[in-house]
Amino acid sequence: MVTTRTDLTVRQATADDVPALLPVLAEAFSTGTVAEWAVPEPADRLEVFTSYFRYMLALGLRHGRVDTTDDLSGAAIWYRRDETPPPHPDHLNGLEEATGRYAPKFLLLDAMFEARHPRLPHAYLAYIGVNSALQSRGVGSTLLAHAHKALAAENLPAYLEASNPRNRNLYARHGYEAGPPMQPTAAGPPFWPMWRGQLNGGVRSSFPPPNPYYPRSR
Repeated sequence: MVTTRTDLTVRQATADDVPALLPVLAEAFSTGTVAEWAVPEPADRLEVFTSYFRYMLALGLRHGRVDTTDDLSGAAIWYRRDETPPPHPDHLNGLEEATGRYAPKFLLLDAMFEARHPRLPHAYLAYIGVNSALQSRGVGSTLLAHAHKALAAENLPAYLEASNPRNRNLYARHGYEAGPPMQPTAAGPPFWPMWRGQLNGGVRSSFPPPNPYYPRSR
């Protein structure tokens, strides 16, 4: 069952919202197995993810769309993707600068995600995070439902990567289908690519074929 909040209004974020949204995303992503793998030193995690999301919010505002709620309790960063990735020649340099000595693992994740990314038009949910005090209260589902309503008007599919089984199950309740998991290294955390297909006669299209350049087993 999906729970959304009728008392929340979703709107497009602006640069003025960054000071409030930055700690929401940084705190949401600085815990869990992915954060522990990417930044093994606990004392550095929040600082690194704050710098990382300062950069990601700037990219999202410039090249994509950042949704938030009227109380700034959550944020989602979306991009439109066609058959080929958008050219951002300075992206890797910016990512390295944002994450410092932990850059190799962030660059590895970035390369893995790009290699596995579907090569057909879709909306890409790069990040979604909710204030830690308000998680499991429908904020994330409200952000998703708002975006899905707009996508439904175009019958445009959506794609994301789930970083744990709990999130994977949440996205499945919103109509996403999980593909085989991928790992950045043999000992790295698993991620599930997830696809919310177009509706054809009331049935969603299946997960697109894997990128032929991505190895199916690791």
